[in-house]
Order: sequence, then C-alpha cells, then structure tokens
Amino acid sequence: MRALVSVSDKRGVVEFATALAELGYEIIATGGTMTALLNSGLKVTNISDVTGFPEICEGRVKTLHPKVHGGLLARRDKESHMAQLAENEIETIDLVCVNLYPFEATIAKEGVTMEEAVENIDIGGPSMLRSAAKNYASVTVVCDPDDYAKVLEEIRAEGNTTLQTRLALSAKAYTHTALYDSHIATYMRKAAGLNEKLFLAFDKAQDLRYGENPHQQATFYRANKEVSYSVAHAKQLGGKELSYNNIQDANAALNIVREYSEPFCVGLKHMNPCGAAVGADLKEAWTKAYEADKVSIYGGIVAVNRPLTGEVAELMKPIFLEIVMAPAFEPEALEVFASKKNLRLLEVKMDNVKEPQPQYVGVNGGLLVQAVDVECKEVVEDMCVTERKPSQEELVDLNFGWRVVKHVKSNAIVVVKNGATAGVGAGQMNRVGSAEIALEQAKAAGHTEGLVLASDGFLPFDDTVELASKYGVVAIVQPGGSIRDEDAIRKANEKGIAMLFTGMRHFKH
Repeated sequence: MRALVSVSDKRGVVEFATALAELGYEIIATGGTMTALLNSGLKVTNISDVTGFPEICEGRVKTLHPKVHGGLLARRDKESHMAQLAENEIETIDLVCVNLYPFEATIAKEGVTMEEAVENIDIGGPSMLRSAAKNYASVTVVCDPDDYAKVLEEIRAEGNTTLQTRLALSAKAYTHTALYDSHIATYMRKAAGLNEKLFLAFDKAQDLRYGENPHQQATFYRANKEVSYSVAHAKQLGGKELSYNNIQDANAALNIVREYSEPFCVGLKHMNPCGAAVGADLKEAWTKAYEADKVSIYGGIVAVNRPLTGEVAELMKPIFLEIVMAPAFEPEALEVFASKKNLRLLEVKMDNVKEPQPQYVGVNGGLLVQAVDVECKEVVEDMCVTERKPSQEELVDLNFGWRVVKHVKSNAIVVVKNGATAGVGAGQMNRVGSAEIALEQAKAAGHTEGLVLASDGFLPFDDTVELASKYGVVAIVQPGGSIRDEDAIRKANEKGIAMLFTGMRHFKH
C-alpha cells in the first residue's frame, strides 16, 4: 500500500502520515511536506525516486508524470491496465493526501501582484486530486484535514476505507478543485476585464425548518469571506434557531443600522422599518423608536448600533420580539434576557466600513446582480429648490428621513419628527397612497406640525405636496427628476414648504 502526501495546509499531516506508516503504508511526499515528515523522524520516499525524474522549473513540475498518474488512474479490475503498469514498472498508489497552494489567501493580501498570484496557482495538486477522485473505486483521496480521523478509523477497522466513504471523499475532492479553479478564473477574468461568467461559492450554514411558508424547503448559505453587518456571520448568543423570514428581516434591519454613526435603534417588521430613531444615547434611541409604533413592533426585530446595556434590555424585555441585534451585549443585558428562552440574540460585527458588496436576487431561470446600495447623499441647504429654506433642525430630520426611506419598500414615504419616524408608508402602487398611510400614522400619534417628509423616488404630481401640507409637513426631500417637477415646486411654494432635490433615488423593490 502506498500513500502520496503533498499538502499546503499541514494541520495534522505528520500525525496522519505517521499513522498510515504504522498501518503498513509506504509514504511518498514532495517538497515542504517531505521535509516536515522527515523532520518528525518518519521514513519518506521522495517523489523524484518514484518518477525517476527531478523536480524542475522551481518545483512547477514534479508530480505530472505517468508513474504518478498511472499509479492513480489504472483500474485494478482491468487486466490490461494492470499489465501496462507492470510493463512500465509503475506501482499503484492507494491513497492521496493533497491540498492546494493558498491561492485565495494570496490574492486577499493587500498589494498582491499578478506574478505572486500566478505563482500560487497549483497545477500538480488538482491533477492528482482529480485522478485519485476519478478512480475512487480503488483510491482514497483526502483533501481536508478534518477527514484524517475518519479515514484512519476505517483503515484500522477494515483494512481500507469503505466504497461509500471513498465516493464521498471523491465528491469532496472535486468540490475542492472546482472551488479552487473558480477563484482563479474569477481573479484572472477580473484582471482581463471580463464578466461573461459568474461563479458563486457559499458554505451551508444550516438547513432551515422551512422557507417563507411551511410547504417551502429552505437552506441558509454563507459566503466564506466575513463582512460587516452580516447576519450570516453573526454570533447567536441565545434563542431559537433562525427562520427564513428571520434572516430576511434581520438583513434588512442591519442595512438600515449601517446608515447611522450616532446612537440609533430600528424596529423592523416584514422587511420595513416600523420605528427608527437616533438619540443622545441608546436608551433615548430605543424609547423614541418604540414610541414611533408600539403596535407594529410586536413580534418584530430590533437592531441597535451600540453595545446593549442591561438598562435598555429591561425596557425591551416586556415586548415580544423575535430578534435583538447589537455589536455587543453587556453581561447585565444577557442576564435580563436569560428568561426569554426563545428570543434570538445576535452579536453582529458593525464597523461602519461601507464596502461595495454584490447583491444577488434570483428570478425564474436567472440571477440579477447589483452592488448593494450603500451610497446616500447628505441633504444640504444648497439642494433646496423652493422659496422657503429649511431650518437647521429640519435639515437634521431631512437627513434622518432620507437615510431611512431608502430602506422602505417602494413606493416609499417616511415622515419624521425630532430624529424619529412618525409615519412610514411602504410598497403602495402609487406614491400618494404611501403618503396617506405615513401621514395618517403620524397624525394618529399626535404629530400635526413641524414634520418633514422623505420620498425614495420623485413626486410625479403635486398631489403628495398638497396632501403633506394638510398634515403639518414643512419640508420635503426627494430625488427630483420628474417632468412635472415645476408643478411640485410651485405647490410647495404655495404652501410654504421647503423642498430639496438630492438628484439620487433609492428604489427598493
């Protein structure tokens, strides 16, 4: 029995090779792996002694040889194959332990050059893995150190791995090489300015009980690169397993939190904010957000951008919530929530780095890809297009509302007072319908003057301005760009409303 060992990830390889040797395997190795094994006192055969040919081209060519691949690919059940091995003095190789040059880690380094990247493209490793995996009927292929223990256990018990295990390891090896090649192809295509193909690789985080509804199957996958404001990479500190809808809502809430550097809290339901506020501290932000809509927050999600204190946790505790998210939970907060066994607590990395990330949306038979909408213009007085100009206090609220409305389903209208949402109108088929919902909500809460209104898209008619004036709106921020902008401006001037055009829309379908 012979085993060929050549790994970049050397976790546990000395122990693995030593155990194989004790089980009667001849150990063949290359380069740094051979050095590590020899230094441990293990007897090792150099790959060059197998091939009868030296490593050349600075190690680029060492295992690409018939005495390696013949020993891997020959079918043991075919007399002609075995006769050809004997005729060419080739011995079979029964186990391959290989993992690949760290290409992904190399290109992740800041300032890496194309030359460095190319030198970390493994050629021989993938070839050996593919050859061994193809002949899984006779060859055990191991590319993951986590599989060493299982392989050794089966060899000790049965004298070899089982066919089912070899099949599973074969599939894993092909997955390993496919993922490796996709990283290389993506890197090279980007350097060449090509985008005709898209390769995606995500690791399964968990199987979900069901999807949006109980009759739909669902699975949650995460990208292997950690990013900020990600529920996929959050640390769950307590509560039930996340559901499909929980994950969607949590993601929506985190996208809103990302907008704010001052103490901020958002309550969210069905992917729309039901209450959001800034405050001098987290306690004030939570109180204002909760007061904005005490009804809708029931069964919702709360996200904050400061470590959650025991004091704020006490305020949240009486309300039924599905999830609370924060960058950290103080011990007192965890103690307060300890009795709420089903409440999911998620610790989420929040570092205010607005990295451009791709957003994927599936459609029947296709996939839409766009950059996540992390841009948001500051609303300034120079954007004002009306006779009346906003006060400084109104500008603060206009900026707050403008950052919230981009995360409300279109057509979206958000009404704001004193750094908190007073009304939210989401997802209506016409904008005045959304405005009616938001303004009526603000009125029901007792907000009837000094309000500001934010719209994610332009106002196509002056009817929204007319309506807003009846509910105490004194300033409006919108993208502008309608062929009837002059009508809206005229109506705003007539009603004494300040109107500002940002020149940037934030549709969210």
